[in-house]
Amino acid sequence: MESSKRILESKKSTSGRSSEQSFRSVLCGAAFGVVLALVMAGVLSVTASAQTDAKKTTEKMDHSAPPAAVKAPPTETEKAFDKLKTLAGAWEGSPKVVPPVPDIDGKPAHIVLRVASRGHTLMHDLKIDGIPDNPLTMIVVDADRLLLTHYCDADNRPRMVGKVSPDGKTVEFDFIDISGHAERGHMHHAVFTFVDENHHSEEWTFMMPGDKGVKVHFDLQRKNDGGSVTGK
Repeated sequence: MESSKRILESKKSTSGRSSEQSFRSVLCGAAFGVVLALVMAGVLSVTASAQTDAKKTTEKMDHSAPPAAVKAPPTETEKAFDKLKTLAGAWEGSPKVVPPVPDIDGKPAHIVLRVASRGHTLMHDLKIDGIPDNPLTMIVVDADRLLLTHYCDADNRPRMVGKVSPDGKTVEFDFIDISGHAERGHMHHAVFTFVDENHHSEEWTFMMPGDKGVKVHFDLQRKNDGGSVTGK
């Protein structure tokens, strides 16, 4: 009996120690889990902070980025075209023809200049009293040149290229080519001279068959009747 009692006490002691060891193992495992969770939380916090700092740095860099490219300054050709566009409006005067042409000389002339095609075209419309036509002229910037195309009542279309005088007061157009019927003559040369905002002059040279030039000069005054028309 004594021996059996000792065996039972020994088993209880062993069982107690085993339970205690299991409990300690559980506690250690739980503690390790807590520590691991804390470590992971710290890592995630550091990572999130680093990402936030990186985002702020990127935003700061974006704010300090250079502005969009500035539009290039206008070329001399564009400046000349802009100068011509200031003539937009209605004008009146009387032509002086050399050599004299009775059907034209001294008759009232009416000129309307219109900026069209969102500012890319200047249209010139001429009407002389008693003459049943109104020839049209279009001026544009063509690449690096100022190009004039005259739509003549002689059924041809001469083209001229313009250049500005050193003082900026005159734009002169020289003939380069022609399409259509040129046998009856064609417009060959044109000069625009700026006087002030209400005055300018124009001189057009018509080349007759046999290369005989006829010059038509207009001293023009702006009409203050709301005739200024633009199509910018």
